[in-house]
Amino acid sequence: MSRSPSFSVKSELSPKLDPESLRQWVVAFCIIRFDLEQGQLIEECYPPGCLTHEEELEIAFSSFPDSVTQHQNRSSIHDCMFFFRFQRPENSQTGNVSSAETTGTDKELSPKTTDKRLLRRLKSNNNAYGSRYMYGYVFNRERHDERLKRGGEQKSVVILSHSPYSSVFKPLLQIMGPLFFDIGKKALEHIAAYVSMWPAPVPGKLMELPIGNAMLKVNLPPAHSLPLESGMLFEESPSSMAPFLPNNQSVPQGLFHDSDIFGTYRSLLLQLWVLWELLLIGEPILIIAPTPPQCCEAVASLVSLVAPLLCSVDFRPYFTIHSPEFAQLNSLQEGDTFPPMILGVTNLFFLKSLRNIPHIVSVGSPAPNSNRLAASNIRSSTGRIPGKPEGFGLQQLSLKKFSPSNLLSAVKLRREGPLCLMTEHKEAIWSTYAATTKPDTSILNRLVDAGMSPRVEESMSVVNNEILRRHFLEFTTNFLAPFGPYFRTITPSEGSSPFLDPPPLPPFNADEFLATLSARGPGKFLSKRMRYNWLDLYRRFLKGPNFMPWFQRKRAVAEQAQHRLWRNARMKADIQQFISKMSELEIVDSFNAIERHIIGEIKGSKATWYCLLIELFSGAAAVYLLFNITCNLQLQQSGKASGDSTATYQKLKGDLRALFNVLPKDMQQLLLFNPERAALLQGSPEHTKLPGSFVPVKDNIVVVSASYCY
Repeated sequence: MSRSPSFSVKSELSPKLDPESLRQWVVAFCIIRFDLEQGQLIEECYPPGCLTHEEELEIAFSSFPDSVTQHQNRSSIHDCMFFFRFQRPENSQTGNVSSAETTGTDKELSPKTTDKRLLRRLKSNNNAYGSRYMYGYVFNRERHDERLKRGGEQKSVVILSHSPYSSVFKPLLQIMGPLFFDIGKKALEHIAAYVSMWPAPVPGKLMELPIGNAMLKVNLPPAHSLPLESGMLFEESPSSMAPFLPNNQSVPQGLFHDSDIFGTYRSLLLQLWVLWELLLIGEPILIIAPTPPQCCEAVASLVSLVAPLLCSVDFRPYFTIHSPEFAQLNSLQEGDTFPPMILGVTNLFFLKSLRNIPHIVSVGSPAPNSNRLAASNIRSSTGRIPGKPEGFGLQQLSLKKFSPSNLLSAVKLRREGPLCLMTEHKEAIWSTYAATTKPDTSILNRLVDAGMSPRVEESMSVVNNEILRRHFLEFTTNFLAPFGPYFRTITPSEGSSPFLDPPPLPPFNADEFLATLSARGPGKFLSKRMRYNWLDLYRRFLKGPNFMPWFQRKRAVAEQAQHRLWRNARMKADIQQFISKMSELEIVDSFNAIERHIIGEIKGSKATWYCLLIELFSGAAAVYLLFNITCNLQLQQSGKASGDSTATYQKLKGDLRALFNVLPKDMQQLLLFNPERAALLQGSPEHTKLPGSFVPVKDNIVVVSASYCY
């Protein structure tokens, strides 16, 4: 990302706001003030009227640090940036997949049922950006002034979006936050106008986004990592999704690719493989940190570990007691199953209220003079002394891992439990989960220790993040590789007819998959990094919340790719060469198949017109009138998609007529009894008259419309 060092606003040069274009990126910009009498209040919301009352309440409560984590020193101004994610009340039922589809694994999953489910979600989620979740990116300023009541004030500038584009909104906040505190609410209008001029987001691409005299250069996360619930559909290719390792490593492969894995989990590096496993199978995790920026970075870094897998676990980078879900989670009794969630919190109260959560991670370090005590004399569970730079060589890690003092410290932490954080902050993990994977010490040995220089530390952290991210990308890709045959597309073989329907993808059966995998083994890469019980990890993955959404979406993408391959093959095929080799029965079968392809082309491109016309006219008239409308609309439109659709229709219709003309006359008469076929064959010079029994008024309409088109 690069931008000018300064940002100036000239009202006479500011662009006009385009609301529809703005919504491609941003829902609203908000200014929230902490009022001593009334609490959190939304002072400004631009554009106005785009939030419900319930949303306003949750946004307001989530836009300030908890009281126990506020900066305690008396500097005049303290700024911090973080983000949160919450579930929209009105769309709580329109998720990525239903609970029935995510909590269980179908014994057998056919391509037809998969595509129908996904198609229903595509249609329902493609309306008015109907996202289930919303993201809030916060620039919070705490200003100390003895002249003010209680000696200070707090305000937050918030960017609300349906999309997890942290690489865009973090630098945008760095411009917008200070600008608001300089010029006031005019900053919202100016920034909104500039954002509305941006081109539509293109996932997985490097985009240049101008903001006045500044320029943001950002990489967006790829389409396969974005949930369908975002309300925006992006074209995906089979190669864009696992289980194929991408060639270009500079392109992001998942969400939050800019998160600082190394800096956040530096004291818990040996535990990253455990955390990867827990997220992969959808185990609930509570991440606690001293400040909102630290807990947000920890959650984002953890989510980024499972790329390129679509993460379907409900993650909350900054979760507070005011969230509507808190009451439900707090009411869980001993023995109740905790839902698959990753909660980032700063309030120590969660250690008691959510005591049933099975996995707790403590990261970060308290700010100086804060009301939390750092463990100055006690090592963390990895043996690192806070504040002391240490290398990460293999020998050093091994010594720390098995040293008696570190073992005693780990035993003490486990005996005390996470409640020990109430008295002093420690970086540690509390979990009884027995991991299947083993830490890759060769990767840890490659990590670079930067010493004490902050500038060198930052640059080395970038290098270390790339090493870690590359490793876990390769780890996840190899883990997903056994599912590859279920997504493999089949192209028409040489000499075979592409006019017939392509073969379906193989159905998935969990028991058969596990049996085959057990006999074959996990592969060379995983066998070196997993223990003997590696098959149990696959069993847990199949039952977890991440598998079914990823699998269904991957299958749908493969089906679309196969459809395009066979469609292109039909465009290149010479029907006359196939006719000479066909029997009469094969000609009839090909005729029926091409007819289905033609109607599919029409319905696919103009579904709304089709539904309307089918109510007014017979099926034949509806199909033919629909194409007439399409023809005339395309005369006024330009673009590759429109031209391809017209060319495909004309090619298939010509092939249909060619097949029809070589059939015996009695067979032609029999085929013409079907009104849809009769309508599609209108205009053919060799076409015989319709039977006398088929001369309704609606058929006259078809004839008239045929002359209108031709």
